[in-house]
Amino acid sequence: MPVDAGSLVAPAVTVLVIVLLVLFARWAFGGGDHGGPGRGRGAIAAGDDGLLTRIATLSRRESALALRAVLSDAGIRSTVRFPGAHRAEVLVFPEDADRARALAVSFGG
Repeated sequence: MPVDAGSLVAPAVTVLVIVLLVLFARWAFGGGDHGGPGRGRGAIAAGDDGLLTRIATLSRRESALALRAVLSDAGIRSTVRFPGAHRAEVLVFPEDADRARALAVSFGG
């Protein structure tokens, strides 16, 4: 029984489109060093605080969270980063850094 070439075109095109979509998705959303938009995600250089300014480095997690609560009560947005064991860094936006440093000094945690 001969196979009609026209009946193989639609499945072949479908498979080709799926393969191309998978390759595009891997390129667009992949995190490897292959040149796609996702290249370098998670590879932040040490000491790079992005848009934030480090105002305090503390040795205890509880102290950092307490300082963050003090800053929050003063209306200053902040976050805590834990870069290593027994180390916590409190970061704020640059426009709040001076006030936050003054509060951190008076905090004394």
